[in-house]
Amino acid sequence: MDHPRSVEYEVVDVFAPRAFAGNPLAVVLDADGLTTEQCQALAFEFHLSETSFLSAPSPSGADGGADYRVRIFTPFAELPFAGHPSVGAAHTLVRTGRLPAGTVRQECGAGVLDLDVDDAGATLTGGVPTVEDGPDPVALAAAVGLDAADATGLPALVTGCGLPWAVLSVRPEVVDRAAPDHRALDALGVGEGVSVLSWDAATSTAYARCFAGDLRWGEDPATGSAALATGVWLVETGLLPPDGTAEYVVRQGEKLGRPSVLRGSVRAGGGRAASASVHGAVVPVASGRIRVP
Repeated sequence: MDHPRSVEYEVVDVFAPRAFAGNPLAVVLDADGLTTEQCQALAFEFHLSETSFLSAPSPSGADGGADYRVRIFTPFAELPFAGHPSVGAAHTLVRTGRLPAGTVRQECGAGVLDLDVDDAGATLTGGVPTVEDGPDPVALAAAVGLDAADATGLPALVTGCGLPWAVLSVRPEVVDRAAPDHRALDALGVGEGVSVLSWDAATSTAYARCFAGDLRWGEDPATGSAALATGVWLVETGLLPPDGTAEYVVRQGEKLGRPSVLRGSVRAGGGRAASASVHGAVVPVASGRIRVP
């Protein structure tokens, strides 16, 4: 009797200070022969916020110096780019001996991006920063179940480094009260989703909760693309210096019981972000094989 074809996978916790924290990620190895439909079915089976499928780079990716290609799927859709699937995939390739530690080059829908991998985790440098006008902060606050008085008055810009996010600045005591109204958010231009955060200037730390449209407005415990977007937003709103390089931290996932730490760095000039990166620890928690649909 023939056995069904299967592929190897790992499950890792990303941006995790310990196991069973951070954002869990399934990493499917040697996914070269999988179709889009098979990848989507496997991502739905894992049913984590995202699953990374790793393969050899495409010819154009190889020409751009890529070491590997990643396709990133939520249970419901494919993404061109995301932070924790990139960090977790790169670290897994190094930890399992498929690539040497140091700088690895990842091909994804946002282009070829560099990640610096060490024993503990990886640092992802995002794509070219983007800034767009976002929704009215009062309307966005209402769409996440908050009052006009809860917003700080800073603009809710849509910023990103490969995946755009609307960033809503609110008072610290109301972050945990946010509750997305799906229909209201669908009607607003928020890019990938909305990051509801408070900013502590004394420690350069944001406490954030992120709600993503491709997760049907569910909450994500750690969102690397939103952390990159936050760095761009912090420069645009004057909360970080207009020139030079500044460090910042994003705390996320605490309300979900999955505390996460995302360490960001943003380089700016003339009040505009020129580049941003985010670092996170990666902790392996499971491995095995899964049947190919």
